Amino acid sequence: MPSQLPSDHPSVQTFRSNLARSGGTRRPCLRVPDDAAVEDGDFVRLHLDGTSYHARVSSDASGLMIRGAYDNKRLARMPGDGENRLVEWCRENDRDPGEAVEFDELDAGYQYGLRVPGVRTVYRVVERPNDSLSNIAEKFGRSDE
Repeated sequence: MPSQLPSDHPSVQTFRSNLARSGGTRRPCLRVPDDAAVEDGDFVRLHLDGTSYHARVSSDASGLMIRGAYDNKRLARMPGDGENRLVEWCRENDRDPGEAVEFDELDAGYQYGLRVPGVRTVYRVVERPNDSLSNIAEKFGRSDE
């Protein structure tokens, strides 16, 4: 059962981050702060305006980044197959590459939230899946959690 967690709760660590351009495209991506508990190749949950999406952490010469947020983990692995919700969020919140955002660490290494600086939000945090069940699902290609 999801629990609610406000962005100003003492258990939430907030990092200032920036939007950047994704490679040679004009699409925005998210620069992951150096202090966030993630590594290249990790899959995380990214909350955008009350909805949890799946995102893959990757890296380039400037550090870690999230290029997109997708409806399920399979789409996060194969981003050309789904709608990039991070791009939608940036458009709906008038955020462009080069602008600051707040990157909230809700559950280190697993769950994060993105918001406009100075705007309080309440996240619907979901429990981590059981590792053994996740491994079985991945084995059978059913990791759409």
